[in-house]
Amino acid sequence: MSETQNSVQLTVDGRAIDVPSGTLLIEACKSTGHEVPSFCYYPGLSLQAACRMCLVEIEKTPKLQTACTVVVQPGMIVRTETPQVAEARKNMLEFLLTNHPLDCPVCDKGGECELQDMVFRYGAAESRFVEEKEHQPEQQFSPIVYFDYPRCILCFRCVRVCDEAMDVKALGIGQRGVRTLIIPNRPDGTLECEECGMCIDICPVGALTSHQYRYKTRPWEMNYVGTPCAHCGDGCKTTLNVRNNQILRGNNRDMTGINGEFLCIKGRYAGDFTHHPERLRQPLLRRNGQLQPASWEEALGFVAQHLKEITKRSGPRTVGFLGSNRTTNEENYLLARFARTVVGTNNLDHHRTADFAALAGALHGEPVRYAASGDLSRASAILLVGNDPTHNHPLLAWNIRSAVRQHGAHLYIINSRRIKLRRQARQLVEIPSGKEAAAIEALHGAPTDISAATQQELATLRAALEKESDVIVLFGAEVFGSAVSRLVEFSRQLPGVTRYIALGDYANSRGAADMGLLPDRLPGYASLKDALTRKKWEQVWGAALPSEPGLHAKQMLGGNQLRALYVIGSNPVRTFGLPQTREALGELELLVVHELFLTETARLADVVLPAASAYEKDGTFTNTCGEVQRLKRALDPGAVRTDFEIIRLLSYAWGTPLPLRSSEAAFEEIRQHVRGYRVSQAQLVAGQAVRCAPTSGHAAADTPPGLVFSADDSLFTSGTLGRYSAALNSVSERDLPRSRL
Repeated sequence: MSETQNSVQLTVDGRAIDVPSGTLLIEACKSTGHEVPSFCYYPGLSLQAACRMCLVEIEKTPKLQTACTVVVQPGMIVRTETPQVAEARKNMLEFLLTNHPLDCPVCDKGGECELQDMVFRYGAAESRFVEEKEHQPEQQFSPIVYFDYPRCILCFRCVRVCDEAMDVKALGIGQRGVRTLIIPNRPDGTLECEECGMCIDICPVGALTSHQYRYKTRPWEMNYVGTPCAHCGDGCKTTLNVRNNQILRGNNRDMTGINGEFLCIKGRYAGDFTHHPERLRQPLLRRNGQLQPASWEEALGFVAQHLKEITKRSGPRTVGFLGSNRTTNEENYLLARFARTVVGTNNLDHHRTADFAALAGALHGEPVRYAASGDLSRASAILLVGNDPTHNHPLLAWNIRSAVRQHGAHLYIINSRRIKLRRQARQLVEIPSGKEAAAIEALHGAPTDISAATQQELATLRAALEKESDVIVLFGAEVFGSAVSRLVEFSRQLPGVTRYIALGDYANSRGAADMGLLPDRLPGYASLKDALTRKKWEQVWGAALPSEPGLHAKQMLGGNQLRALYVIGSNPVRTFGLPQTREALGELELLVVHELFLTETARLADVVLPAASAYEKDGTFTNTCGEVQRLKRALDPGAVRTDFEIIRLLSYAWGTPLPLRSSEAAFEEIRQHVRGYRVSQAQLVAGQAVRCAPTSGHAAADTPPGLVFSADDSLFTSGTLGRYSAALNSVSERDLPRSRL
């Protein structure tokens, strides 16, 4: 390639390369396969040039230069592995080891320590310094973070990532010279922060370590399984570090997921719910008023017999199904098929945490209007309506901050709360709670019942947006039904291609809606009222489908229309704020629950079937941005079964076996027949996130108020799973007001 205005040609170790102008030399060298060592440099963070390990020779320059601070220039000739360079790096290592304790055999970083690797590489095994090393006791910064001062090499990565990338500023630098040390933000020497663990993972040595992993094992003794996180709707990839069928930690050091290096506390440490002592391990059947252990055959036979009796006596419309936003796409698809073809009911719903159906209807025929999570980090303008991404969507908040910090993106917020992202906002319009739909009408210029001052602020925000291009619009559960269509109508008028993200709470909230866990929609948001569409699905499933829409979740709960309620991976008693009594669920003859724990709903059930968690099964998840990822089983589930297996076995006990025998077979059927899901199997198997874009031919009906709502979890809660995570429950920040974080 010839040198152009946007590229620079240089030579690295005798090889001519072209790189974009403005590239740092350390990154240019990396592109040739020459890994220039460094401790303080980290992509995306400000430059420090403190460790001096990245020294290289540049022809016609009188002394060695730090590759992390030099910007490439045309014709530059660089040498990265000369004897002079190797000697300089060896000397720097000797300085670093002056006070660094030689406790590799007990240090948790042993086997994955960058300092250890460099010493092996350059041979700084002997030191000319004879002074006694300084000894300081280990400090516990928080229930998660431990700090060993003598091990610290003062690269300041932890300080910069906490300040610049996380916008928390929980770590700082104290004292000077050889006494310099990392200090936490509380006067008592402890941390008040988001407990994300970024500082631990980014530390090149063993100065910062985690409570969950320390002194437990060695890197080579564990299995590593990359799979989507089981907690929020962002779909971060976490590499689970497993030993003896127990998750010891999570990280994403290979940066292969949509989240790069980022993980929050839930992705790193909250996998510990899987081995909580209260996990259900065998079916429970109510006998004499008490839930007692039973065999799988007995429990499934009981469920099938009683469901068939109720269906025959009272009709299929007296049976309801509540699905989950944590079960896989394949399990949700199988549940929809079982409810509609075996039982014959459309009484099918789940806790809707965003109105994905309304967005699919508003974007009919324009799948390019969906935004991926990574698009946010490169966006030029962002509009956020409702939600609190810092707590509900940590990865998306990270991407928004990255866009503002690194690319100068303009962030506009309409919210009833003073959320943390206001610090990055170009304009924040505070509105009364519940007035999001009115604010959208005000953006259209229509009169509303909000104050004149707020309407003027919204008019100013609209004028600013009209000057932006390629805006990405995010909205939370506060915007539903017709308000979604109105928001799309407004933003279509903006310059460029406007794209959208509906912010759903949990790991597969989007997938639950996409797979048809809705009383009036088939998979892919196909309308039940459309005879041709219904006929197509009858051919796919080989059975007649009921044509009338079923009951939604709130209609199923507390009324007298149902005789049986089948709940999978959900806790409607707590979610919908119901009294913890059987009567609160209605006049039920049968209540069946698939669960990991004995939740408030499970305690009221006639049958409780122990289910596998997301880390104990295969399948796929679809994150809130519509990116499909493959789950990989990291743990042996033991005696519990996946929800897929339970539904399939129940169909056999019923006498109408479903033909799908595996999650792979179910996903292939999804690929073939669910609108927007014809994604690449090869990319999924390779661990990539593949975008899907289902769009509906019918605009969504106006969703009733109270049906779409967020659980509004914080960084330290995650519905049922969060209640059983020791890591999440150990941190003091769990009980702090969000404004403190």
